[in-house]
Amino acid sequence: MRAVVHDPPWLHVMAAGGALPVDLLLPTTGTTYVARVDGREMADLDGVFQSFYDGLRLPDYFGWNWNALHDCLRDLHWLPADHRVLIVEAADEALPDDPDERLVLFRALLRAGRRWSYTRKPDGVVLGRLVLVLYCDAGTVPAFREQLESCWAEVTASPS
Repeated sequence: MRAVVHDPPWLHVMAAGGALPVDLLLPTTGTTYVARVDGREMADLDGVFQSFYDGLRLPDYFGWNWNALHDCLRDLHWLPADHRVLIVEAADEALPDDPDERLVLFRALLRAGRRWSYTRKPDGVVLGRLVLVLYCDAGTVPAFREQLESCWAEVTASPS
């Protein structure tokens, strides 16, 4: 019997058209930056990098490769906000012809979420500084979650 892996509290996988309560996305105080990217525009690596460059307004020094995207996601200080919400529409449609590169993309997002999403306060409240919302077709949600669980297992097994 396979153990059930639960999503971290900063990761939300939703069927297209689904909604989340605002309190799961937005903190009570501080500035929040919301970025949207669309998996349908990520048919290839150029589309991935262009989508993130435009959607997150990556800095001009962005190098248009995986290492550069990892670096920008690891150090979000260039984005002036206390909290960030990244919404990926049609996440299940990103890089449809390149499953290996698709896994690289998901690992990068999960590593960024792991890196930025926990801020412990003295009163014990935990706030997310990065919230990831991944929308996909309702029929692909189970397979998509399974793919993310595999990526999450790899991410948590390695140092951040």
